[in-house]
Order: sequence, then structure tokens, then C-alpha cells
Amino acid sequence: MRLNVTAAVLLSAAAYYVYLPLPPGVCEPWKLMLLDALFRSFMTARDILGLKQVHLLNHVVSLVEEVPARSCSALHVTDSALAGIPTRVYRPRAGQALKRGVLYFHGGGWALGSARMRSYDLLCRKMAEDLDAVIMSVDYGLAPESVFPAPYLDALSASRSFLSADTWDRFGLDPNRLCISGDSAGGNLAAAVTQTLSSDPSLPTQPRVQALVYPVLQALDFQTSSYQQNQAVPILYRPVMARFWLQYLDADPLLEPSILNNLHSCALDPITRSKINWTVLVPAHIRKHYRPIAVDTSTGAELAPVFLDVRAAPLLADDVVLSRTPKAYILTCEFDILRDDGMMYARRLRDAGVTVTSDHYDDGFHGCMVFANLPMMSSVGRRSMEGFIRWLDQNL
Repeated sequence: MRLNVTAAVLLSAAAYYVYLPLPPGVCEPWKLMLLDALFRSFMTARDILGLKQVHLLNHVVSLVEEVPARSCSALHVTDSALAGIPTRVYRPRAGQALKRGVLYFHGGGWALGSARMRSYDLLCRKMAEDLDAVIMSVDYGLAPESVFPAPYLDALSASRSFLSADTWDRFGLDPNRLCISGDSAGGNLAAAVTQTLSSDPSLPTQPRVQALVYPVLQALDFQTSSYQQNQAVPILYRPVMARFWLQYLDADPLLEPSILNNLHSCALDPITRSKINWTVLVPAHIRKHYRPIAVDTSTGAELAPVFLDVRAAPLLADDVVLSRTPKAYILTCEFDILRDDGMMYARRLRDAGVTVTSDHYDDGFHGCMVFANLPMMSSVGRRSMEGFIRWLDQNL
């Protein structure tokens, strides 16, 4: 009897720790709660051990998640490099002589993750097999050791190499069927380098398409309708995203309260503000009843120029730059603070004349596609992955 009581108490405590109120409509909410509980456990361990959050998480990832470059009957998998940037390459053994190519940048707030993570390894294997394409997954430098613009420059160097004749010859790529892609912070890098490359006439070829998965694209408005609606929805909370931005931009972490309340951007000029005006750029049925939060301009903080750098915030690019970029795929999720970033970018690209496919998941949440291959992850992850790969197959 005593054992049963103890077990019941422990089970109740575990359920209390895991349970988190979620908005109705989230796909398989208990699976999301379990994933969130795992992340919160890492944070608790950090506090107890006195370790920096990103270092602890990356250490756990390296021990648990990283997998070697294993080839199989269908794929030749190697750890290589593009312009000196570590890159894992997935090459189909059969199929067309010249392959489509996808350059992929992983997510993780510019501070976490790796191309060698099991989840990204499985994603890239599936992409390579289903598309009969060469997938190149880049390990750009991570914060806090590598801060802006270093990760962007890593991504740009790898992208220039990806588009070079030497790489086509080496890996058997079709230069007319190349894509630049990424998720979350990797989607930020993919968008930023695509803008830069598309404005460079000296390149021997250009990416045919860009594919962005719940990208983070601006750090001026932390009160968009999706930030307001989803600020307490895992796995990406509003304060966490603010910390990722401050670390990436090498800004003072004490600015967190200011940027969460948009005090750093209260004096934006009208042109810049129009580029992030979610009350216009996000469809009414998506933004719902949410309204901009009033800001006391008398308490505004000075805006550091880095927040306006389009290489860090691709949503701020001018229309003429956007107009040069290739056909785009943008995946967004309803229960994601970054939803409006993707929605606004899709609208701005369309207004600039770019063909855009918006793929929105009403039951999706941040990170769902990447974790689609893990046992506890939800059906929306599998559906979003299938939709992403299907679009690439039809457009690349």
C-alpha cells in the first residue's frame, strides 16, 4: 500500500510538472507538453549547476542527439565543407545523373542545434531520398562565441560555394535547380543570404527557389498579434526569443524588458514601420482581435543600428531587393510567436512581384516539422514535412 501511495504521489507530481494550459486547437497537446517539460528540465539543471543555458543544451544535444554521417544503400552521407564551413552532404546513389540541390540551415536561435542532430539528419535523409536531390546541411557558427554578422557570413560563404561551378562538378548538381532553405533562425539566414545573392549579378547561377520554415525575420516588434497570442505557448516563448536576438546581435541582455515592450523601436521612421506593420500585412482572420500595444515614447530606449540591419532582419529589405529574389515557400504555424513574421514576409514578397506559396498549419506550433521523426511528436509535424517536400518536388 505504501508503495502504491508513493507511486501515486510521484505520478501526480510528474503530471503537475508536465501539464501546461494550451489553447484549443493545438495538435496532440500532451506531446507538446512533454517536449516542453524536457526543455524546462534543461533550464532547471542549468540554474542548479550554474551553467549557461546554451552551453548546457548544446552539451546535451551532442551527447544525445548528434549522430555520425552514416551512409546507406540509398544515400552516400559524408561530413564535408563549403568554403570551409562544416557541411553534412546527402547524395542519392541512383536516380538522375544531375541532381537537384538544397542548401539547408538548421534552426536553434543562432545558438543551438547542429546539422548532425538526429532530427535534422532524418529530415535531410528524407529530403534526399524523396526528391532524388543532394542535400547540404550547414553548421554555421553559433552564439555566444559567434555573433552577428559571423553566422550570416558563414551562411553567405557556404551559399556562394553552393552556387559555384566547382561544387556542381564535385557533387553532380544541376545549376538550374538549386534551393536555399532553413527553419526558424536558419530560415532567417536563408532569407538574408537569398536577398544578398539575388542582388549579385556576378554569380554563375542563382537559386531557383527559397523555402523558409517558420522563419524569424525581425527584432523590432515583439507585440505582433502572434507574439501576443502565443507568448505562453511552447516551445518558443516570447522572452526566450528576445534573449536569442540579444545574444545573436551581441546586444546588452539588460535590454530584454525594453525590447519586449517595443521601447527600442518607438521612434521608427514611417517607411521602416510600414515594413513590419502587421495590422496591414497580416490577414485579418489571422491577426484576429489583437491590436498594437501603446508605447510610452517618453521612456523609449535608443535603437542600436544593428536592429535595422537587413542582413539580420530580412523583413526590413526594400521592395527592389525583394523583387529580385526567387519563387518562395513560407511555412507558418498558428501557435507560434513567429507566425506573423512569415505572414508579413509572404505579403511583402507578393507585393514586390514574387510568386509565394504560403503553407499555414492551423494546429501547428514552432518546431513541429523538425521534430516530426521523433516518437513523441505530433501528426502536424509529419504533415508539414510532407507538404514542404511536396512543394520542393513540384517547384525545384
